[in-house]
Amino acid sequence: MTGVEIRGGVELPARREEVELHTVDGITLVGELSLPLDRDPVATIVALHPLPTAGGFMDSHIIRKIAGRLPALADLAVLRFNFRGVSSPRGTSGGSFGEGIDERHDLAAAMDLIAARGLPHPWLLGWSFGTEVVLKYGLEHPIDGAILLSPPLHRATDAEIGAWAGSGKRLVALIPELDDYLRPAEAAARFAIVPEIDLVAVEGGKHLWVGESQTRRVLSEVVQRINPAALPLPEVWPATI
Repeated sequence: MTGVEIRGGVELPARREEVELHTVDGITLVGELSLPLDRDPVATIVALHPLPTAGGFMDSHIIRKIAGRLPALADLAVLRFNFRGVSSPRGTSGGSFGEGIDERHDLAAAMDLIAARGLPHPWLLGWSFGTEVVLKYGLEHPIDGAILLSPPLHRATDAEIGAWAGSGKRLVALIPELDDYLRPAEAAARFAIVPEIDLVAVEGGKHLWVGESQTRRVLSEVVQRINPAALPLPEVWPATI
């Protein structure tokens, strides 16, 4: 059977819905909810994008690929959205950049939608700036765990990181060997206050996870924690997209 190679911007079949999130401080955020095409999701990812002032948005490539592939490949629901003041082809979220403080309300609005839809086993997935929002405010919500991609640890304090210790929430951190901000040895030292953390040093990895091999590594690590029965992820989709 011929198929389509799963790489780059390939978007696999899913139920995709444009959504709006409404914060307690009166801001409307734009986003997209992606669900498996013909079955219920086994778990849910809420994806928080990189730094808005450095070009981060809901279409930042790893987050776009998670939403484009994992509903089909791993039976996961994926909610991605633009933080306040951020634009993408989906539209522009209201408000303005909140320096990682006001984004607390953005995360809360996303979790409100997850609860309203009854989506199962929510996990937070942050990339770069998104990891700061996860670490600072993730424990305020009913989540199974959190996955940190390239955490810079610029905004999250030691007290906020340490609060994850003994929380009962799984914490996973993917640390690129060649990261621009936090490399594995430093990450091990900073995260030592959370002894149960699942710390993964990614050989050859870089902060932006550029290239299909790095994309596949990230997506496989994510699925390993949330729905390992879906591994190994196929590299070809055996149907017309």
